Amino acid sequence: MTGQDLWYKDAIIYELHVKTFFDSNENGYGDFRGLTQKLDYLQDLGINCIWLLPFYKTPMKDDGYDISDFQEVSPEYGTMKDFQDFVKEAHRRDIKVLIELVLNHTSDQHPWFREARVSRASPKRDYYIWSDDPQKYKNARIIFTDTEKSNWTYDPQSGQYYWHRFFSHQPDLNYNNPQVRKAMHDVLFFWLKMGVDGFRLDAVPYLFERDGTNCENLPEVHAYLKGLRTQLDKSFKKKVLLAEANQWPADVRPYFGEGDECHMAFHFPLMPRIFMAIRKEDNTPILEIMRQTPSIPNSCQWALFLRNHDELTLEMVTQEERDYMYREYAADPKAKLNLGIRRRLAPLMNNGRRQMELLNSLLFSLPGTPIIYYGDEIGMGDNIYLGDRNGVRTPMQWNGNKNAGFSTVASDKLYAPLIIDPVYGYQAINVEAQNMTQSSFLNWTKRMIRVRKSLKAFGRGTIEFLRHKNPKILAYIRAHEDETLLIVNNLSRYVQPVELDLKHYDGWEPLELWGNVKFPKIGELPYFLTLGPHGFYWFRLIRIP
Repeated sequence: MTGQDLWYKDAIIYELHVKTFFDSNENGYGDFRGLTQKLDYLQDLGINCIWLLPFYKTPMKDDGYDISDFQEVSPEYGTMKDFQDFVKEAHRRDIKVLIELVLNHTSDQHPWFREARVSRASPKRDYYIWSDDPQKYKNARIIFTDTEKSNWTYDPQSGQYYWHRFFSHQPDLNYNNPQVRKAMHDVLFFWLKMGVDGFRLDAVPYLFERDGTNCENLPEVHAYLKGLRTQLDKSFKKKVLLAEANQWPADVRPYFGEGDECHMAFHFPLMPRIFMAIRKEDNTPILEIMRQTPSIPNSCQWALFLRNHDELTLEMVTQEERDYMYREYAADPKAKLNLGIRRRLAPLMNNGRRQMELLNSLLFSLPGTPIIYYGDEIGMGDNIYLGDRNGVRTPMQWNGNKNAGFSTVASDKLYAPLIIDPVYGYQAINVEAQNMTQSSFLNWTKRMIRVRKSLKAFGRGTIEFLRHKNPKILAYIRAHEDETLLIVNNLSRYVQPVELDLKHYDGWEPLELWGNVKFPKIGELPYFLTLGPHGFYWFRLIRIP
């Protein structure tokens, strides 16, 4: 693969839901025309890839993940032409477009399922998984523990139970059926022909079931994904598959194959440990999970995130760690959901600017491609009193005018209420005000993106963690070709000293990347640095001839 084919290694991904961004036609929902109008904002921010949450036709019982037609745009968001215009305008600005491919399940309103439940003899019956025995696959865990008591739901219409790993209104597709595999292949190619640059593959560990297993990460899943990748590579160039596999690193490793399965996968277990490390003021949680992270093929990449549209998931932590996270970050029981915490980045950090900056330093400098969740670049808040995970999916706050500049309709017609509390309300936190303030979090984020994009080592480099005596400091070297970077992070709320053994770089000069400030040359002796509370340094180490 050429360097250009590996564009996803250098990408800055921005995740958004079309409905949350900008309402151009006064129906209370964001739409594709509105999103297209806001592309200049995203280009100015510096991102070069947009990941869209589901926008397909849906009864909207699970915010669009319950799909009733994979090849139609939900009318609230516009038309297929609006979508195509958006992709064209994004590409004109060198912004790639990733969309969701929900492979695992459909809505119970999908024509396939409606036909399947008519009778046991229906031609579509075998598109789904049925059983007379609700104890089948009993080793499979229940994912939505707050709402579902079983992975089976009884269908009185046809007198059998159907299988679902998520909500009961989302029956799982039967991937043992070649017709299902062909149908989903057709969906993939339909959107590729529309010009998309890749897919986030939702919930891929659960595509197949087998008795006596936990029905996750089965060999059949990998065989299927490899086949999908082969077909993709044969017909299209520079397209990307991003696996959503909320698993331990060793279990995620097979999703890359030998560079012949998924190009990318989320590093789920790293995310809660970043939050743990900053609250414990200790580098151990990050170092331990990075030690457990296997190497991946050169053409592959981890996708990193701090927050997204789901809860801050605590599935891949121990019970003790989960209790600690709940204690520290979910004092209000309303903040808990399933096995996670439904909060945005700023409220998790109590609006602490330095902590938010430090977390972003880690996000942007550890190995992988960073993903920014819409609104986190301005420090948006949330509303934990909205149901499910909707509290982190409120309208984007553009300015202090009516409806935060999101829509001109009457406020009660908006798809969700605005954030109006004194700290995070749209009069206090909005794009317009932050654009006008040089020291704002938005302008700080733009600068970080600029620095990150100027050096390939961040997206493509190796990592070496430096040993030293202060556990409150996390320091590492990122290196790629002729670029050598030194990153030093202070996880503590107090000033911290650190002595780093850099004698391998004797005579080199550290250049601080944010202000282009030259620091004293490195010598034989340990290199001494002092960091302010939650401070960090990004250096480029320059070899002096």
